Amino acid sequence: MVGAGVVAVVAGAALTVGLWPSGDSGTPSTRRPTGERSALAPAASPSPSPSRTYPMSRTPRTIPAVREHTPARGPGWRPAKGGRVVVGDTALADEGRLLAEELGLTYAGEEEARAGDVGLNLTDEDANAESYTLRVADGRVRISGTEEAGVFYGTRTLKQEVQGNATAPEGVVRDSPAKPQRGFMLDIARKHFTAAWIEDRIRELGDLKYNQLGLHFSDDQGFRIASDSHPEVVSKEHLTKAEVRRILALAKSRHIAVVPEIDSPGHLGAVIAAHPDLQLRNTAGVASKGAMDISKPAAGKIVDELLNEYADLFPGPYWHLGADEYQALTVSDPAASYPQLAAAATKAYGSGAGIADLATGWLNDRADTMRGHDRTMRAWNDGIFAGGTVQADEDLQVAYWTGKEIGARQPTEYLRSGRDLLNYNDEYLYYVLGQPNTFVYPTGQRIYEQWTPLVVRGTKPVSKEYDAQILGASFAVWCDLSGSQTQAQVAAGIRMPLRALTQKLWDPRTPTASWADFKALAGKLD
Repeated sequence: MVGAGVVAVVAGAALTVGLWPSGDSGTPSTRRPTGERSALAPAASPSPSPSRTYPMSRTPRTIPAVREHTPARGPGWRPAKGGRVVVGDTALADEGRLLAEELGLTYAGEEEARAGDVGLNLTDEDANAESYTLRVADGRVRISGTEEAGVFYGTRTLKQEVQGNATAPEGVVRDSPAKPQRGFMLDIARKHFTAAWIEDRIRELGDLKYNQLGLHFSDDQGFRIASDSHPEVVSKEHLTKAEVRRILALAKSRHIAVVPEIDSPGHLGAVIAAHPDLQLRNTAGVASKGAMDISKPAAGKIVDELLNEYADLFPGPYWHLGADEYQALTVSDPAASYPQLAAAATKAYGSGAGIADLATGWLNDRADTMRGHDRTMRAWNDGIFAGGTVQADEDLQVAYWTGKEIGARQPTEYLRSGRDLLNYNDEYLYYVLGQPNTFVYPTGQRIYEQWTPLVVRGTKPVSKEYDAQILGASFAVWCDLSGSQTQAQVAAGIRMPLRALTQKLWDPRTPTASWADFKALAGKLD
């Protein structure tokens, strides 16, 4: 309890909240996610009464929990007939229109906020681009941030406040994320997901303040986006480029960057099926599943042509180059099994070079291709090797997923070398359909109670000294046994893990609410 006249900052309880429909107009998906509700009908807005004494407001219950709330006495705010959303800058028009439709208000454009209104504004404060301030006072709401993304996150908090308690509490929320990269990765190569399903996930991710969606769209089982340069590699079930552009537009409206991945030189079975001459074979003529023969210049040429094509389709700042599980490096004597690769390595990099150096050179060459498109690139940790003649380019970020694979070093080896790292820990963050190879579906409870961004490999954290180099984390859905779950089952299975993960990425503190409370509120609001 806080006495009158005393200003207090209260840590937000880590409680989840249901999500409302987005209110998008003109998007291709006309189907609402399961359990989604319509926006609340306009109700009478509370207004201050000079004869009434209000209790001190309580911290909003949202997911992720707000990091700072200064309580105040007053009636709070709720959507009411005649209420408007107004903006101080036309750059916030999209955020304003979306919020107005969600809350049943009128979007009024650039106007001064009056009682009953929500005002969105950009400020020139020296602050994190994703931070925001949300003030509830005088019968109105003011949300401000230095960038559009921060203001958008403020609108997500307001939406959840109203959804969860009908009224946004009086006082001031000041909020910002602990980690700059908060992602969800989807394997659409092994299993075709419809554009509508992906769009529903984008709306869900946006309301949970995620800012990245990874699309792994090429693998041994399928190539799932239409191609103009190589239509022969595309699977029968795939996304058209028009569908991808709609997905990208929706993601942009939610301030979500889409991170494409064409994995190479392994996991290229769908491409190899159309170009069998490029498949890696050992001395006995046995083909290596999904592996390109990287001693052949034509292998690099076709992959670069695909990279250049999709760089034009996906305009975002990030690109995933893959590089994991190259089959030539999983045998006991790679040089003896694949002498053509060994010969290519010594020709390119000198007598001391081996096949791992050739694979690293391949990775660097693909990075050069994408560097021409001004992308920040990442590669799987088991494709960034120690020692050798050739080193992976320094600007490649490590997507650390496993300690089980050949070449998978401890996370500290990458961190000590100065590399930035993204946490995809397969112990907590890998949802592998069918649970093959000892994988078990991750639970929100394990993430909520045991995991932190420092837990990169297995269950033990790395030293806090590396916290700044761990840029964030991504929950990943892999479709190894694609028929094991339907799209609806995947959506249900990842629901609580996504909510637990965003809480741990947004707020570095130990959650104050129990898992039972977290889960109960999630169930109540769905």
